[in-house]
Amino acid sequence: MIAAIREAVAERLGSCDGVVALRRRNGGVAPHLFQKGDELAEMELSPRYPLMTVVSRLHKAFPAIRLGVVARGCDERAYVEMAKRNQIDPTRLEIIGFACTAEEAQACYCREPSPKHPVAGTPPAPGPPNPLVAKYDSLPLEERRSFWKKQFSKCIKCYGCRNICPECFCEACAMEDMAWVEPGLLAPPFPTFHLIRAMHMASRCVACRECEHTCPAYIPLTVLYDLMRRDIADLLGYIPGADIEAQQPLSLSLEQAPLKK
Repeated sequence: MIAAIREAVAERLGSCDGVVALRRRNGGVAPHLFQKGDELAEMELSPRYPLMTVVSRLHKAFPAIRLGVVARGCDERAYVEMAKRNQIDPTRLEIIGFACTAEEAQACYCREPSPKHPVAGTPPAPGPPNPLVAKYDSLPLEERRSFWKKQFSKCIKCYGCRNICPECFCEACAMEDMAWVEPGLLAPPFPTFHLIRAMHMASRCVACRECEHTCPAYIPLTVLYDLMRRDIADLLGYIPGADIEAQQPLSLSLEQAPLKK
């Protein structure tokens, strides 16, 4: 699969200013802007990294730049939501998609482990539902509150969940506003810190699961976001990252919003 991706990247470099992908160098792997003439044998597909954040920075810094990006299914979904919020210019981006493996889909409980039009890899079957969500659903209300109180009490307020998220791009972050989150206090007052972020992610979260993978306290953040995406789908019929033409429901008035009856 990596050979097919490298071939596709070499082809795109004929029409793009560069292609954003992972590169192995000096024993490590990091994001890199490949340009014509670069050694593509250094290109890698793993580990996972939210490359759309790199694309966004380049598009903002260089208004004329035309890019390609090597993308998984979750990267493509992130692109859709970022484009709707003017963080990426879709007219200056070509996606070079590849399908995740069956093992990766299982590990991430991913329902869409492939971009819509992958140039490499065979799209695997969707991963299973997150078993922690079913377990949470079975709890009575008071035990649900206790579950989150216990989980959020572990938070060390490192901001890793926010910093890694491709959909967190506010210039002024409410989670640093002392009116909502008191500085220097650990753990953050329950439940403001994580519920502010959950509110902001309500129609943005694309299930990349980077927040949970990054969390040093092992808080099962994707349970919260899986539940939130389910509510948005049930109430508003909206699935983040699914359709670049679909309007963001939380930016609409009550009259415009496609509320389910």
